[in-house]
Amino acid sequence: MNITIVYDGVIPVNLYGGTQRVIWYLGHELSKLGHKVTFLVEEKSFCSFASVIFMDKEQDIWNQIPKDTDVVHFHQTPPKQTNTSFPYVVTMHGNSNASLDKNTIFVSKNHAQRYNSYSYVHNGLDWNDYMKPDFNKKNYFHFLGKAAWRIKNVKGAINVVKKTKTEYLKVMGGKRLNLTMGFRFTLTHRASFYGMVGGKQKHDLLNHSKGLIFPVLWHEPFGLAITESLFYGCPVFGTPYGSLPELVNTEVGFLSNKREELTNAIENISDFSNQKCHEYALEYFNSKKMAISYIDKYEHVLNNHYLNDSHPKLKNNQTEKFLDWFE
Repeated sequence: MNITIVYDGVIPVNLYGGTQRVIWYLGHELSKLGHKVTFLVEEKSFCSFASVIFMDKEQDIWNQIPKDTDVVHFHQTPPKQTNTSFPYVVTMHGNSNASLDKNTIFVSKNHAQRYNSYSYVHNGLDWNDYMKPDFNKKNYFHFLGKAAWRIKNVKGAINVVKKTKTEYLKVMGGKRLNLTMGFRFTLTHRASFYGMVGGKQKHDLLNHSKGLIFPVLWHEPFGLAITESLFYGCPVFGTPYGSLPELVNTEVGFLSNKREELTNAIENISDFSNQKCHEYALEYFNSKKMAISYIDKYEHVLNNHYLNDSHPKLKNNQTEKFLDWFE
């Protein structure tokens, strides 16, 4: 089939860019499975395995979709259809209080259920693009995420490490001095900061880490930081919110919203197998599995069915700014 993927951004990704990474691997897998893929994306994008059309934001998106398209896959909120009627699906990558399209696909079962839906596809990555895991780990843990967002709780991750005798944290996605959301300066010798990293540097840091510390304070829709870390044999130590209980079973990590319990868990990291963590990510969160799942969704709308019986909407709006975290 002919599939047009719409995303308001540039591909391929330069540094981290979770959504760009997912749609890139989705398009690649669909192409390998024999489908024709077109990306409708921002200027400066390029791709060797699919056609690329630059998005004109002054024009109706629907009028920019190739006429031979069988199904459109939006990774942003689609505008209302005007003079065209392509079958389409929409992947929701974040959280929203709005009423969503009836063809919305969420990125985890928990994500879907919170919107009174059962339509979801787990994100997958092409592990062939990653380094061979090295299970001879060094003497540090890592944090991976936008540390400027308080909901990511880099402060909690640092405190988990500080309460151990000797452990050390490497923070990817943040800086020691952060002026983005007010003045924040992290003064501790038990953590180092690497800013936004990508490519070989990121893979090196992940590959030699003992584990991911991920005490988020919101309902994480998915979390590529989790699956990338698991691929490199890193167990995950996080909070039991959003998709984490779905992705992190007791063989590959430990979840708690209590700092003391997470500290105890990382001090007993030998309870976890690097090999099991790697094999788990390899089997369940690969891009081919993701692509096949999306094809099933495409076929559903091509048969004139909605993916949801009604417009998905949060069952319970989160009134508190941050979920519970106990120091």
